[in-house]
Amino acid sequence: MVLSNANRVFSTINNKKSNYMHATMFKDLVSNKMPEKVLDLFDQMNIQPDQFVLSTLFSACARLANDRAKETGRKLLDQMPKHFHNDNVLLTSAIYMLMKFGDIENAENLFQMMKKKDIITYGAIMKGYVENKMYDKALDLFEQIPFALQNTSYTIIFNACAQLANDRAKEIGRKLFHQMPKHFHNNNVLLTSAIDMLTKFGDVETAENLFQMMKKKDIITYGAIMKGYVENNMNDKALDLFEQMPLNPNNVIHIIVFNACAELANDRAKEIGRKLLHQMPKHFHNDIILLNSAIDMLMKFGDVENAENLFQMMKKKDIITYGAMIKRYVKNNMYDKALDLFEQMPLNPNNVIYIIVFNACAQILNDRGEEIGRKLLHQMPKHFHNDNVLLTSAIDMLMRFGDVQSAEKLFRTIKKKDIVLYGAMMNGYNINNEPLKCLQLLEEIKQHGFILDECVSTILINACARLGMISRCQLVIDQIPSYLYNNQCIRNSLIHMWGKAGFVENAKKIFQSIDNPDVVAYNAMIYVYGLNRMGLEAVDLYRKMPHHLRNEVTYVCVLNGCSHSGLLNEAHSIFNESSQKNKQVITTMVDCLSRLYIFDEAQKLIDDYEKSNPPSSVMYMAILSGARNSHQQILSKKIYDRMKILFPDEKETLKSGSILLSNTYSSVGDYQEAANIRLNRIKKLGTKIQPGVSWTEFKGEILEFKANDRSHPQSEEIHAKAKYISDVLIKYGYDYDSSWITRPLDEDETIESVLCTHSEQLAIAYHFVQQENPKFIQITKNLLTYAFTLLDGVTKLIAKIWQCKIIVRDANVYPSCIPIEEAFNIISTELKREKRSSRFYGI
Repeated sequence: MVLSNANRVFSTINNKKSNYMHATMFKDLVSNKMPEKVLDLFDQMNIQPDQFVLSTLFSACARLANDRAKETGRKLLDQMPKHFHNDNVLLTSAIYMLMKFGDIENAENLFQMMKKKDIITYGAIMKGYVENKMYDKALDLFEQIPFALQNTSYTIIFNACAQLANDRAKEIGRKLFHQMPKHFHNNNVLLTSAIDMLTKFGDVETAENLFQMMKKKDIITYGAIMKGYVENNMNDKALDLFEQMPLNPNNVIHIIVFNACAELANDRAKEIGRKLLHQMPKHFHNDIILLNSAIDMLMKFGDVENAENLFQMMKKKDIITYGAMIKRYVKNNMYDKALDLFEQMPLNPNNVIYIIVFNACAQILNDRGEEIGRKLLHQMPKHFHNDNVLLTSAIDMLMRFGDVQSAEKLFRTIKKKDIVLYGAMMNGYNINNEPLKCLQLLEEIKQHGFILDECVSTILINACARLGMISRCQLVIDQIPSYLYNNQCIRNSLIHMWGKAGFVENAKKIFQSIDNPDVVAYNAMIYVYGLNRMGLEAVDLYRKMPHHLRNEVTYVCVLNGCSHSGLLNEAHSIFNESSQKNKQVITTMVDCLSRLYIFDEAQKLIDDYEKSNPPSSVMYMAILSGARNSHQQILSKKIYDRMKILFPDEKETLKSGSILLSNTYSSVGDYQEAANIRLNRIKKLGTKIQPGVSWTEFKGEILEFKANDRSHPQSEEIHAKAKYISDVLIKYGYDYDSSWITRPLDEDETIESVLCTHSEQLAIAYHFVQQENPKFIQITKNLLTYAFTLLDGVTKLIAKIWQCKIIVRDANVYPSCIPIEEAFNIISTELKREKRSSRFYGI
């Protein structure tokens, strides 16, 4: 009807040849947010537009900025009479139109061509720079302006400075703010933009003073300061101001308050957030952005049911709505629900959805997650291959699948790598027990000139901890920026690293240098004592630790220390006094009892736990490991059979359990049953098993050996030396334990010939090939070793005969063999400290 009436009016106007009336009507349509109708009417009329009509048409095209508007606008500009090129108002509207099109180059050319520029012209192009996120260019042009500024100019520059928030922007923004004429202090729009700028600078105090000074505050002003509070993690202040606000909240205020409540998620926030949602006007129920923030808030409250109800109620859901739900399912560890909703989503996923789903697949780690993750990655559009955040999450997912090869292939295809991408790759190598590859990437990082940050430095330290090579530890430490040495996370990681390398004194010195150790520092040091069979020291530090700092990890670490030092009474005492008997603590106690072969009590703990909790495969693996070490094949079979019933989908766990079971039968000489178990494992669970390797270092080079390895150029000499060492050991009375043979012997093999070519034996032999009397040998194994009774005896005797220090350890075991000192062996579950991994997921 409106368009029909307009057509009749314009038909009359056209007859009168009135450009003025055209311009007036067009302007009214633009003001009423009907720019498409302006173009419709213009296309139907046969008029030669004057500068007033052209200016309005340029405004309509700028508002639309779609393909049709771009074609019309550029055509009008190209056909514009030359004598219009002196009309500043017209050219300014053309410049702004081009900026809205994203056609920066032509807008700049038109600006440069203008002989007489005014402050409005400068404002148009600066505003265009800001809207196109070219904030530095806006400031460059601002510094060239030869005119006094208008209020709109101040607003534009304040916005540019707010978005940049770097040193230059802070200097310009503060200077401009202090020089602002007094008569502008009554302009709410200008002052609101100043408040926004100051809060983005982190200068909340000055922003508050400006807010208090304002006589007339509107809803937008309240929104600016509340948003600033939220952005500066001052969410309580945001809620305080909301409760004092004398105005009815608009949709923006609702969003800000929901965000503040979501970040706090405490009792007060839950009360305010739920009340505001309940009282929300009905016309806001069509605001998708508002409802998305409400869903996010409810999910952060853990109120999944109401979030789902709100989601189902929404008639129009966009990709952000789905993203909010899927993301919060992931954050609430509801990975299956996240994947369910993703598969039901009727929209094409954007880059954020890819990142969230990759994260879900990486965390769920089952067949379904792996299938969805791989399919999504395979179908990913090509234009997403330039999104480093997305590719970082994909690499993290593949690494967590254990698919190092595919992660490496994807990594190599990325042209512009950043430090976060390198961090994800290095972390993935650590996850897959390939610390050498992690450390090798350090050289690439240095070549690119990237500066090591806290996260990547922590990953490198973790790699050193896994590798355990002392010289490599020191080499990496020397490359960490000095300013990070006082970083609490870095120091905690160094405590862990030196403990894993066996240098307890180094770890202790770092711990003692911390004025006020936090819970992670205490836990790391307790863990180090336990790892190095200093159980009494672990218990002593636990007793000295402030009670309010103790958490579940504390109990895991100290109980591990008791376990590996045989401190059963202390373990019982600490376990009984623990108020946090959760899954991890109970698992550690089960592990402690299993190592001491107290299986009945361990099984009772599991039975009691399962009365109110789902079963845990880690607890059963602890008993299975103890049964293997005590050669109890009947108990092993009983435990493994139960695992197959309870955990049918945990293929990797069942695979590891099957290896332990077959090794248990081999240890008692039942090779046929062991072979049957292996064949059944291959048939049902696959053949993919990570091979055991031993790393050692000689003159700065790290070498890798596998069992019966003949890949080294000096392999003949190494095997001959291993045989020689074995013969000497036997002369000194050493008796190889046949229970560690896991397969039938071939005709030309003996127990001695098989055991003396284990990977760690070959690594030791290598050192004797290189030096007649080596003084120090360090070996690290990539996998948990269950044969440390055998290893302990061999290394201790070699150390005694040749008078050298030998350290053999794996990712979780540390025995140290030094002449005249008692040897020790330890098996420990590596401390898992929570990291801020969101940087790898980009969410």
